[in-house]
Amino acid sequence: MRSKRYRKAAALIEPERTYNLKSAIEVLSKFPKAKFNETVELSFRLGVDPRQSDQMVRGTVPLPHGSGKLVRVLVFAKPGASAEAAKAAGAEFVGFDDMIKKCQEGWTDFDIAVATPEAMIEVRKLGKVLGPRGLMPNPKTGTVTDDTAKAVREFKAGRVEFKVDKTGNLHVPVGKASFTSQQLEENARAVLDAVAKAKPSTAKGVFLRTCVLSATMSPAVRIDTRDLVH
Repeated sequence: MRSKRYRKAAALIEPERTYNLKSAIEVLSKFPKAKFNETVELSFRLGVDPRQSDQMVRGTVPLPHGSGKLVRVLVFAKPGASAEAAKAAGAEFVGFDDMIKKCQEGWTDFDIAVATPEAMIEVRKLGKVLGPRGLMPNPKTGTVTDDTAKAVREFKAGRVEFKVDKTGNLHVPVGKASFTSQQLEENARAVLDAVAKAKPSTAKGVFLRTCVLSATMSPAVRIDTRDLVH
């Protein structure tokens, strides 16, 4: 049984209608608010087969207005300049052998993991722990780098990662319910551009099949995919 608040929100959506992005955000802003600051996200159904390695869709995108989320960053780096730079940039956790051991024991109390290329030789061994949680550092998402300070600052400022799941769906946060409509639209446009650019060259047919906008506890508003292609 859906909550009374959810049913009130659903009543504001016109059945069978697909909205342009601006209108979808306007509808979402009229939904009854939850007791916490909900995350707003775009969800896509993509025309790819993620089982094929050359059709994987992943990347990162800096949100112009940030994600509104406190991002806890772990940096794997041997003692030295990269480790010190990561600490100075505000990384919550910085280390090498100690952090690898902690993760091997099952600790994953962080949102982003960054590693230097040198550290990755050992960090690769954490694949079974970090991989399923989407926390494994990867050069394609900017999380394997010698410039640890830049990576930490960007992720804390609102750079978000995205990766298609095995069913061809993709979920990307675009901000919080407390954001203005303009902030949400500008963040959403940045995400749309990044996802469109991440289209694999081997993907055939329609790439953005469906797209919806929703908040954590809200119904989804369907977006006209023709409005997303510029």
